[in-house]
Amino acid sequence: MAKKNAISLIGRIRDESNKLILSELEKHGVTEIAPSHGGIFLALYRHHRLTMKELSEEISRSKPTVTVLVNKLLKLGYIEKRKDSTDQRISYITLTEKGEALKPIFDEVSHTLNTLVYGNMSEDEQTRFEETLNKILDRF
Repeated sequence: MAKKNAISLIGRIRDESNKLILSELEKHGVTEIAPSHGGIFLALYRHHRLTMKELSEEISRSKPTVTVLVNKLLKLGYIEKRKDSTDQRISYITLTEKGEALKPIFDEVSHTLNTLVYGNMSEDEQTRFEETLNKILDRF
């Protein structure tokens, strides 16, 4: 009979992943950002320019949470916020050169994490694994 401790295992995997991310970033001299900032960087690497609302939706975080994360990255000089030229109510978030410069590091960290997570799973096993995780997530 299964132990039914998936949540405990998922939590431990998240903790270990965060430790690895921090360690890998530190190896590259990046000590001022946290794993929680990763989603913002990845979304901006993918889309280049997003509103706060789009960013919030893209990383599945509340607007207040995104505001806190964005403000920290603004202060550190990794991103910038610019008002829309036609509608001053809209602000766009973009990466600065400093933020863009982290892309190779994020790519390397992502590769290291994926290698650990997927190990020697076949493509089919990886697909089934992600489908199972998505099924669990959809139940919430």
